Amino acid sequence: MIGVCIPAHDEAEGIAGCLRSVRRAADDLGDEPVLVVVVADACGDDTGAIARRMGCEVLRVEARCVGAARAAGAEWLLRHGCRWLCFTDADTQVPPDWIARQLGYASDAVCGTIGVGDWLDHPVHVAEAFRSHYQNRDGHRHIHGANLGVSSIAYRRAGGFAPLPAHEDVGLVHALLAQQAQIAWVCQPRVMTSARRIARAPEGFAAWLNARAAEAFVSIDLSA
Repeated sequence: MIGVCIPAHDEAEGIAGCLRSVRRAADDLGDEPVLVVVVADACGDDTGAIARRMGCEVLRVEARCVGAARAAGAEWLLRHGCRWLCFTDADTQVPPDWIARQLGYASDAVCGTIGVGDWLDHPVHVAEAFRSHYQNRDGHRHIHGANLGVSSIAYRRAGGFAPLPAHEDVGLVHALLAQQAQIAWVCQPRVMTSARRIARAPEGFAAWLNARAAEAFVSIDLSA
């Protein structure tokens, strides 16, 4: 069985799109069952109810911490016998071959890439900064909790996610490398994520984008 873990904090606005894309990826896999758990972390909206209506398991926690939420979801999936764990975020949509491609690399873990479909919340220079920074190729060294897969054996050996408010995905991959795990650093599968300005996690993707915008404004102010 394959497991998919999606941490979520007040994601009622966008989680249905995420879950529809995950379901398409599960259907594309074929006969092996896929168990999807949404970890509703301190949610005050309908995130959990939406996930249940869409046939997903919901694990409620009050951690207010993405690392703790991912860890709780991973442990829940492992207890239910999942051999491979896929991770994404509630503001992200995965491609139909997301799960199949991860499994096809026959590695201990897969670090995929992200794309952004809508830059409307940001000035043009922010999108340009992202494109100039991003290694959109095989062999990249980006680590995204929104597009990560790992075998249950390698996950346990590495000690799982640390309960960190940010960079828990980086910590796990570094632990995997320390265990000499085989990691596929691949351009595909690519997921499409949000460029929203309101960050759910400190030092996450939204925070990085907001920092790029702030740098530009400081530069403009200094030259005035």
